[in-house]
Amino acid sequence: MANFFLDNKDIQFHLDHPLMKKIVDLKEQGFRDKGAYDYAPVDFEDAVDSYRKVLEIVGDVAANTIAVNADSVDKEGPRVENDRVIYARGTQENHDMLTQAGVYGISLPRRFGGLNFPLVPYVMTCELVSRADAGFGNIWGLQDCAETLHEFASEEINAEFLPQINRGATAAMDLTEPDAGSDLQAVMLKATPNPDKPGEWLLNGVKRFITNGDGDISLVLARSEEGTTDARGLSLFVYDKKHMAVKVRRIEHKLGIIGSPTCELVFTNAPAKLVGDRKMGLIKYVMALMNSARLGIGAQSVGIMEAAYREALKYANEREQFGKPIIQFPAVYELLTNMKARLQASRALLYETARFVDVYKNYFHIEKERKLAPEERTEMKQYQKLADAYTPLLKLFSSEYSNSVAYDSLQIHGGSGFMKDYAIERIYRDARITTIYEGTSQLQVVAAIRGVTTGVLLAQMQAYETVKPVAELDGQYRTLVAMREAYEEALRQVQEMTAKEGSDADLLDFHARRLVEMGGYVIMGHLLLQQASHPEVGEDYRISAIAFIKEGQAKCAAHGSYIRDFEPDSLGYFKMVLDEKVEA
Repeated sequence: MANFFLDNKDIQFHLDHPLMKKIVDLKEQGFRDKGAYDYAPVDFEDAVDSYRKVLEIVGDVAANTIAVNADSVDKEGPRVENDRVIYARGTQENHDMLTQAGVYGISLPRRFGGLNFPLVPYVMTCELVSRADAGFGNIWGLQDCAETLHEFASEEINAEFLPQINRGATAAMDLTEPDAGSDLQAVMLKATPNPDKPGEWLLNGVKRFITNGDGDISLVLARSEEGTTDARGLSLFVYDKKHMAVKVRRIEHKLGIIGSPTCELVFTNAPAKLVGDRKMGLIKYVMALMNSARLGIGAQSVGIMEAAYREALKYANEREQFGKPIIQFPAVYELLTNMKARLQASRALLYETARFVDVYKNYFHIEKERKLAPEERTEMKQYQKLADAYTPLLKLFSSEYSNSVAYDSLQIHGGSGFMKDYAIERIYRDARITTIYEGTSQLQVVAAIRGVTTGVLLAQMQAYETVKPVAELDGQYRTLVAMREAYEEALRQVQEMTAKEGSDADLLDFHARRLVEMGGYVIMGHLLLQQASHPEVGEDYRISAIAFIKEGQAKCAAHGSYIRDFEPDSLGYFKMVLDEKVEA
């Protein structure tokens, strides 16, 4: 039988990364659970063996249930009955299979019914599920809500809600509203204390574009401070569907990810509990939730790429034109080579980011139990900075590449790919949303530019340069060094432009994407180069490393040239569009 974990050596490679030893040690805290739970690992090898077994289970369900159901789910979709969401038959079957397998909530502590896995294997499950069906990947990935509760909610709330996850409770994050999309500080759904029940709040208002909006457990961003209009008046609440005080007004009719119900919700005196402190809903808790969600979209994007690449490779080997398989034509095998390079580069960035998040989040939870040693606190801050810098970079590159790989895959299929007879038609539609939700690519650039201006990305590039590749890849290594130098020069030039008296305040933002992309090409190039130099499996990555670095070199040269030749005064020409009016 097919298995999406066992057939993917690249995922298995990342499970064996050297940093996993530190991550497991931090997560298991001396393997203290081994006496209390018969399924708790006794040492590092036992822990990784458990990860592999669970990933095999998810890989099996992904390949033989979720992927099999994907087409019917896309055709059927969810529906609303009596103000409630009814999943497509295949969606419900997917959910039931994973619930019966006991793999929901795998990253939660064992005392809440979880398996206490680190984020890395959890993110791997997100990739596996999304490869099978990106729409169902959303339902699976919303376990991030449980992680946010675990981080910030009281022990009482966690004891009530978190054990439900392993039993199959689904989740939702109710953030956006009709008049508050990306601008979450404009949220106006009202939260008022319940005068009859101390500690309970009543939620009233409307939410829109809510993924899996009829989930069993919902995290809701609401305005708790009367008379406020900004982020300081917002708090985060947890709502239990059992109260039946939230109605699904409708499900949006979407281009892709059809199986994932996107809902408009009406709250009417919906009883909820406050998560953490008042006024910190957006400033602290939702920002943490969004970062986790962006990591999840990175995994979803990589899963989509994997599916699209495999469809293209299969078709190119089977389809014959002019007496030979089309894979033998340079125009096709170049496309496939670059697709695989982007896929493996994105996966390298995905798991590098996940490892950084894993280390700092583990320290975060350890700090709840004891004071961190000075060296531990320093390390926590270091990894948090890296995680904050890498997360928007990951979301930007993986989602954009998800679209480009799906596009090229459909192109290889030719006219057949435009037909619903082929899976790539659905995959292509599913990919499109990844650059939009959980923060558009443009917003990821806004977040990622901080890693550029603070020097976090540069320091990490220089750290990667201390790891020398195998001799035959020395040319690619020197190319990356030159790309890093070009990145530094481009940043210096932009900083000089913006420092001049009377300079346009938008100059840095105008060039931000070019700078962020230059940094991303260097970082992903180094990650692939490290994989290509591995003594045992390096050969599997060398073509991708060479192809990706070559493409990155050309992109960086173009960005550097644009910045070098840019006249700051010419920004005004771009702003002329602001004066254009659209006739009704």
